[in-house]
Amino acid sequence: MTRTVVVIGAGMVGVSCALALQKRGLAVTLIDRREPGRETSYGNAGVISRSSIMPLNNPGLWKNLPKYLGNRHAAVRYRLGHLLANPGWILGFLNEAKPERLAPRVMALESLIAPSLPLHKRLMTEAGIAWRLRDTGFLELWRSEAGRSAAEARRTFLEDHDVRVEALDRQALSALEPSLNPIFSAALHHKDSASVDWPGAVVEAYAALFAARGGTILRDEVTSLSKQGEGWRATAKGAQHDADLAVVALGPWSADLLKPLGLKVPLNVERGYHRHYKPAQGCFLNRPIYDVEASYMLAPMELGLRLTSGVELAHRDAPDDHAQIEQVLPRAREAFPLTEPAEETTWRGSRPTLPDSLPMIGEAPRNPGLWLAFGNQHIGFSTGPVTGEILAAMVSGETPVADPAPFRPERYL
Repeated sequence: MTRTVVVIGAGMVGVSCALALQKRGLAVTLIDRREPGRETSYGNAGVISRSSIMPLNNPGLWKNLPKYLGNRHAAVRYRLGHLLANPGWILGFLNEAKPERLAPRVMALESLIAPSLPLHKRLMTEAGIAWRLRDTGFLELWRSEAGRSAAEARRTFLEDHDVRVEALDRQALSALEPSLNPIFSAALHHKDSASVDWPGAVVEAYAALFAARGGTILRDEVTSLSKQGEGWRATAKGAQHDADLAVVALGPWSADLLKPLGLKVPLNVERGYHRHYKPAQGCFLNRPIYDVEASYMLAPMELGLRLTSGVELAHRDAPDDHAQIEQVLPRAREAFPLTEPAEETTWRGSRPTLPDSLPMIGEAPRNPGLWLAFGNQHIGFSTGPVTGEILAAMVSGETPVADPAPFRPERYL
């Protein structure tokens, strides 16, 4: 008989899990309180980045801590009460920044990221949205003269990991992006990366592909999970849903659902904000840019140019604080002629992060048939399809596309 599975969470990771399980012959029901791609997966720069193999908590974090402690830096802001309420996560996050902890995590991230773009290209073709993909890479930019050495170190590190980047002088940068103001002393063109013009729409299209292939999508809020005979029951506000297997892919809400089962996940969030602005007449960007020293990304989107903020360490549901995005707006206007907002609202979301900056992918300890797929931090949009393929292969007894050992839930549960 066909095995049944309920996937809880319809962001990029959850939808990717649903597609990968469906491909292997399982009958899949996908449940979320909102439409697919409307939560964490909605708000990002849309970059499918081959170069995001350096975790945020790398050894360089230690030298940057003093400037972050003042709580005025655009790259990192924090709510002190939140840090005091989560000392275990903070200490674990900092402990992972030791030099000896770096290499295995870089290798693990590389295994997730390397297959990401080919998988996205396949899914976009199958979903009929290949036109949303820009195969033009993205730009990493430095303003100061000291940025030249930082750019060279970054280029060396990436090339050592077989990531193609090209160092650009001012003239070459201007040829690629003529609307950028000439304020940058160093630039790297990440040539193995790509981007999309609307991340939420990509997730929606993948979900539509899943539905067209016979999958079931339900809009409901799952409030609890329980063992039901040999299977699992997802109790939602609207109904109960029984299946042989359950997959928790709820991003920053995953720990809430698992805690009543005795699974205490050390999950925190990196909050972030974005706004859309219109470019000045005749100005444009061909690809996203990352202004390293000013701590923002600017990405061309369907609605306009999306300006993203740095990381805010705060409770997932705390009130908004627009200080970071207000701080980077004038710096972005120094680099590119932005005009008025393209919409009135400022979007805010939460990226789920475990202390080692690696996702949790695998079967939950002591809970056969309960599978976990979350914690992809700020690269969930890129790595969602690979996460789904790893999980579905393990469910089906196949050899996964990447070694699942670094992502095993047992490392924390």
